[in-house]
Amino acid sequence: MEDEEFQFTKHKRVFNLAINSKWFFVALGVIFVSTVLWVFYLVHTPSKFPTRRIIHIIQGASLTEISHTLEEESVITSPFIFKTIARFLENDTSAQAGDYFFNEPLSVFEIVNRITTGNFNLVLVKITIPEGSTVAEIAEFCEAKFPEFDKTRFLEIAKESEGYLFPDTYSFLPNVKEKQIFEKMRKTFDEKISTLQENLSVSGQTLDNIVIMASIIEKEAWKKKDRKLISGVLWNRINRGMLLQVDAAFLYINGKNTYSLTYDDLAIDSPYNTYKYKGLPIGPICNPSLSALEAAILPSESDNLFYLSDKLGNTYYALDFEGHKKNRRLYLDKQ
Repeated sequence: MEDEEFQFTKHKRVFNLAINSKWFFVALGVIFVSTVLWVFYLVHTPSKFPTRRIIHIIQGASLTEISHTLEEESVITSPFIFKTIARFLENDTSAQAGDYFFNEPLSVFEIVNRITTGNFNLVLVKITIPEGSTVAEIAEFCEAKFPEFDKTRFLEIAKESEGYLFPDTYSFLPNVKEKQIFEKMRKTFDEKISTLQENLSVSGQTLDNIVIMASIIEKEAWKKKDRKLISGVLWNRINRGMLLQVDAAFLYINGKNTYSLTYDDLAIDSPYNTYKYKGLPIGPICNPSLSALEAAILPSESDNLFYLSDKLGNTYYALDFEGHKKNRRLYLDKQ
């Protein structure tokens, strides 16, 4: 009996040990998996990673301060992991101050490398400003291209320079300031207009008048070959004291084009309304191209006083109102 009891007790102990060992390994497995998941969470890229954003690292900031800044901006998940990796790589004292541009999500290891080596990724960004853009439209284009561009600030700077910001393709750093864009476009205008200075000097017109006329031509002429012809018609009308009656001005006044204008629109009391006030508008209605500026300075000579364009962009000219009405019947009323 004693042998049987001994054997039973022995087997019971073995069984209990096996059970305890099993739960031990289960617990160990749970701890291991939890640790892996926890570490993965700490090193993974945050879901709100600031793609196409610039992150500022201030001069003299400690590694701890930098790590908290990166956490607040959703660049990293854990300041502890960031500092641990930096110290492990012995780069904890070499963090570089400046503006960092992130155009795609990065791992914490890549972030450590970027911050400690001063890899700002400030690559030049190209932007094309279409000919005939207004200052407001330029602000929209820039806002879409540059992550920290302040549209309101740009409009404040450029509001008095409609017509004098040259439409072209430019290259700027992602952290470009509003004033830098303004100054570059304004300087480019000065450079371009200087190529026409000799003809401008003998034109008998001021630069302001030329820019205003060029802005109208830019919007009125669908095809470049018509620009000097249209310029000639418009200057003829001004010289004869006639109303310009250009529909393009309403794009600037209320955003309507020729085919959506009403009689009420034509009566709007605006200094840009050339159906109501003689002469040139009070200011440019867009920022014209070099060819429009050249057309304003060097119009084609003719006796035409009228023109109209069909929906295909073809332009037809007339000496008088009767001819203009005939063109309307032939080329517009049938469309």
